[in-house]
Amino acid sequence: MRAVILLSGGLDSCVSATLAKDRCKDLFALSFVYGQKHKKEMESARKIGRYLKVKEHKFITIDPNLFSTSSLVNKDLSIEERNVDEIGRGIPSTYVPARNTIFLCYALAFAESRDADFIYIGVNALDYSGYPDCRPEYIKAFQKVADLGTKRGVEGRRIRIETPLIHMGKKEIVELGVKIKAPLHLTWSCYRGGKKACGRCDSCLLRLKGFWEAGYRDPLDYEHYPDWYDLEKLKPLDF
Repeated sequence: MRAVILLSGGLDSCVSATLAKDRCKDLFALSFVYGQKHKKEMESARKIGRYLKVKEHKFITIDPNLFSTSSLVNKDLSIEERNVDEIGRGIPSTYVPARNTIFLCYALAFAESRDADFIYIGVNALDYSGYPDCRPEYIKAFQKVADLGTKRGVEGRRIRIETPLIHMGKKEIVELGVKIKAPLHLTWSCYRGGKKACGRCDSCLLRLKGFWEAGYRDPLDYEHYPDWYDLEKLKPLDF
């Protein structure tokens, strides 16, 4: 079997891609450059792709002006900081308009051209920032698009959209990543691109929360750690 994996360079996409590796013989990776404020996540995506020995890895560049309302792209907008218990209550400024729809459309074309059976995407609807295109009902709707809009779909050989992490919390994702030996040490989740992860953005806080609850030390270095994150009480990862 074959799968297209969407690799952002982050924790969730890494675990999702490693699950695809365990299931499928050939992996085809897609990563997207859309004007992010740093290159760290693309560097991580490249490393993860090499680690998983993907058959082909495409880096797609998209005009960042399409996403000018997102603080991940627009240099004039600041990335807000929230307490971890506030995350997910609303759609933050980091929301990238229609991002997963665009990514999945590329992935669908790539999958059909490579005769792949699956598309793996590491979306999560529990410990997440509140993005609408990470929810189960959205994935269900896109699956219908894939079934109706592709040659494979209408011929009864549907390309399945796989979201193995969608109902998991970050603790469970970290635990699963450790269990299947996903290269978590190669990942980057921070919305900012400093030498160290900031430890203050939504993505950093959710990631730290997951490692803390799972009892493992996050392999990333941080500029700032929340008061509740005690390094001395956590086990180091065995790479």
